[in-house]
Amino acid sequence: MTPSELTLEDFWKQLSSQLDQAGLSYGHGAINAESEALWIISTALGYPPEDTLESLHTPITPDIQQQAQQWADERIKTRQPLAYILGEAWLMGVPFYSDERSIVPRSFIAELIVDGHLEPWLPPSARVLDLCTGNGSLAILMALSCPDVQVSASDLSMQALSLAAKNLDRHNLTDQIEVFQGDLFEALPGTDDDSKFDLIICNPPYVNAQTMTNLPPEYHAEPEMSLAGGADGMDLIKKILQNAKDYLRPEGALVLEIGNEAKNFEAAFPELAINWLEVSAGDDQVLLIQAEDL
Repeated sequence: MTPSELTLEDFWKQLSSQLDQAGLSYGHGAINAESEALWIISTALGYPPEDTLESLHTPITPDIQQQAQQWADERIKTRQPLAYILGEAWLMGVPFYSDERSIVPRSFIAELIVDGHLEPWLPPSARVLDLCTGNGSLAILMALSCPDVQVSASDLSMQALSLAAKNLDRHNLTDQIEVFQGDLFEALPGTDDDSKFDLIICNPPYVNAQTMTNLPPEYHAEPEMSLAGGADGMDLIKKILQNAKDYLRPEGALVLEIGNEAKNFEAAFPELAINWLEVSAGDDQVLLIQAEDL
């Protein structure tokens, strides 16, 4: 079969096999070689992945093959996350600019936002803070899902916030989302009643030191400050829990993603009343703490 005779499905299988044999690691918007190959081909075509799936029996042109193969070769050679190579990532069906200035968006909090599970903590004209916003994806999903909510987004990294600004422009949300730069809550203007939040969402650096050393190259390509959480992963989380109550309204809540650090979290905060929120990865990845329990 010549290259010009390949169908999309043929090429998808071919590219999937190449990625699979390369021993890559996934988790930056694709779960395996097959889904990452589909992402590459869809981007080369300029289609959403679901449209590509509906056209699998159509021929693929040599130009599209060449572009997709170039991206696949770069992925294999560099071990960079595919989102960095393509310059874009998708989270809950929404596209975001993505590059080395911030980790690739993948927080499970996104599921809770889009599925409406956080709405009980969002009264009319609610104020929400996305702490450690990175490229702004969670703040943007919150604003898109709840247009009447006023969103603030903060991060220590000016580089990450410059990427977030591009994403705010992309989704026309510069009026609904206010951005602050600084170290956690120090970035915010104050703690008076008008400045407090109904909900704080946060996907902080939480990877423990031992796990950091064993991460595959794809994760080491991301900013270390966005991943590393100290010896037990709790360094930043301790600071967040110490100060969050001052920035929450009495009926407010903090939603915190802690990934695979549930044991370390419970060891560090044994007396804290928490509510686990179920997401696609299980019921020990994201937790909610009421303001009154902080």
